[in-house]
Amino acid sequence: MVAPLKPTNVTQVDLTRLRGVGPRTAESLNNLGLFNLGDLFFHLPRSYQDRTRITPMGELRHGVEVLVEGEIQQSSVIRRKRPMLVASIHDGTGFLGLRFFHLFKGQPQAFAAGTQMRCFGEVRATPNGLEMIHPSYQRVTPGKAAQLPQHLTAVYPIGQGVRQADLQRYVLEALDWLAAGHLIIDDLIPQELLHQACAQAWNGQGASAPQLPDLASALRLIHQPRASDNIQAILDAKHPACQRLTMEELTAHYLAIRQMNQRRKQQQSPPLPDTQLAEQLRAQLPFGLTGAQQRVSHEVEYDLRRSHPTLRLVQGDVGSGKTVIAALAACQAAASGYQTAILAPTELLAEQHARTLGDWLKPLDQEVVWLSGSVKGKARNQALARIAAGASVVVGTHALIQSNVEFARLGLVVIDEQHRFGVGQRLALRTKGQQAEVHPHQLMLTATPIPRTLSMTLYAGIETSSIDQRPPGRQPIKTVAINGQRRGEVEARVAEACRAGRQAYWVCTLVEDNEEIPAQAAEKAFEQLQQQWSDIRVGLVHGKMKPADKERQMSAFRDGEIQLLVATTVIEVGVDVPNASLMIIENAERLGLAQLHQLRGRVGRGSEASSCVLLYQAPLSQTAQKRLDTLRNTDDGFKIAEMDLELRGPGELLGKRQTGLVQLRVADLTRDRDLLPVAEALGEALLHQAPMQAQALIHRWLGGNVAFAEA
Repeated sequence: MVAPLKPTNVTQVDLTRLRGVGPRTAESLNNLGLFNLGDLFFHLPRSYQDRTRITPMGELRHGVEVLVEGEIQQSSVIRRKRPMLVASIHDGTGFLGLRFFHLFKGQPQAFAAGTQMRCFGEVRATPNGLEMIHPSYQRVTPGKAAQLPQHLTAVYPIGQGVRQADLQRYVLEALDWLAAGHLIIDDLIPQELLHQACAQAWNGQGASAPQLPDLASALRLIHQPRASDNIQAILDAKHPACQRLTMEELTAHYLAIRQMNQRRKQQQSPPLPDTQLAEQLRAQLPFGLTGAQQRVSHEVEYDLRRSHPTLRLVQGDVGSGKTVIAALAACQAAASGYQTAILAPTELLAEQHARTLGDWLKPLDQEVVWLSGSVKGKARNQALARIAAGASVVVGTHALIQSNVEFARLGLVVIDEQHRFGVGQRLALRTKGQQAEVHPHQLMLTATPIPRTLSMTLYAGIETSSIDQRPPGRQPIKTVAINGQRRGEVEARVAEACRAGRQAYWVCTLVEDNEEIPAQAAEKAFEQLQQQWSDIRVGLVHGKMKPADKERQMSAFRDGEIQLLVATTVIEVGVDVPNASLMIIENAERLGLAQLHQLRGRVGRGSEASSCVLLYQAPLSQTAQKRLDTLRNTDDGFKIAEMDLELRGPGELLGKRQTGLVQLRVADLTRDRDLLPVAEALGEALLHQAPMQAQALIHRWLGGNVAFAEA
């Protein structure tokens, strides 16, 4: 195939114009998200190989990737269950072994003694000397050595049906067309605007702004850097070429979020003005609302009165009292003639919500229906009929989004622990309440506070409320980290607490033993502890148990019949047992900060002083040490969320690929947080000076993912 006859935009050139790309290969590339040459240019390398120089074999050392050239001294095929080719190559300064475990026809002949060969791979030290395993290789004609490349070789993310060498060749061909002037890459951000925004941002920080290249130059350098370029800066995304792409991507996301919020304000929702039922609920609650709960409930109440969709995130630390906010909102919806759907991530949490809301709302003559995958047969049919007939509150798991669940008048959707649901699931439930372009209101609850960095970007424009006050009487939780070798001391402390009338959790990260993971399993811990203490009643809960069995164990624990509950992280959310004052987390080094904080929040819910013991296996990695230190030093959920973002990134906090706006290809919200104000300034300038280019920028970086952001 040949290059376009006249300069053509990269987005208008199909991949089949490249040499060797037929329909089958194009389909494999499509699965990687590559549909045209524009996509190919933005499919960025994950690492680089330096094949620009030949390293003498006498200078080789273990663990480095190098290019060597020499003469094959000897080779042989070792006949085992699977034949293996072993060869030796030398260049006058030293020798290197070559080993191939997967042979193809003609390969042994290619490595015949006396052949001049060039090989690239990682050098490994073995008992037989230095070796390369499965190096890439090229035969060289003596006296006519093949020319060395002038640029580093990019290594790309690949998928099934796409070979690394082929993808490298496609990119190089496209780059040649670009250099020859056959292709055009739209620079959607005018250089003048870019320089102005950068100068303003960096000068504000007391630093001089870097000179960022135009887009085509940035892409060429990232795909084809020279050995003299600062490769580490490219890999760390600190090079001006990378910052050029980062700026563009962050600007695109800012524009998409801004556009999403404007579109939502133009949509219609049913106003829910009647607060009489909510006032009745407040009056009969067995506790008074904290100042923070009152403030947040008034914010939600005001939202629900409006005729455009509410999208409010209520964030509150574990035990701060988010459920009562949802209950008050549900009462406002019911009094106004609409239903509320509450979606929870686990059956345990859904059933607890249903029980709590039922206790609160039954005296007000409001029906609460529970629906999950375990509700089957006649009970399921009855639940579906009650939902279709207009039950005030429907609480459930993913079962709520199934096609046979029909609501009479869904006016409010509450999503608990929203980051645990995929965007398709959230969107499906929201769509169930959509009637004639009228959308239900949305209330999202999370016990994982959103760091300020994310609230400025992924949650920009979404109304956010914080319950930043503990209910009165709650005791602080003392947290200690103890080496697993001192497990006996911890067991003695647990036994002492249980015999004194208190209750405890013992959390394990595995359900059953796994040879590949050195961690204590819940089933084994349960057996050991049960045998060890005949006078202490021990229970077991994990995700593989039948729902009815789990509920029996949880009910027994809530009622005080079980003193020690051995569990997996299934009890991370939604379990409320005020008498439980001791939490043991085994192999704590295997869990993330947010999850550890959630588990710790299962205790300290009563008036007793509570403790959390983090049992860890030494040696600890540097990251694990930081996690445990953070947890010991603070119980502030917002500080913990910021540290979790720093240690694990936004994907872990929000759920990887949960929303199109999390799928950042170049930018990193932790690393690039200083660029966020620049992106915002750029976005506003584009909207006023080049609105068409702003829309094209959104399409380039987000494509069809923008709609998912509204879920």
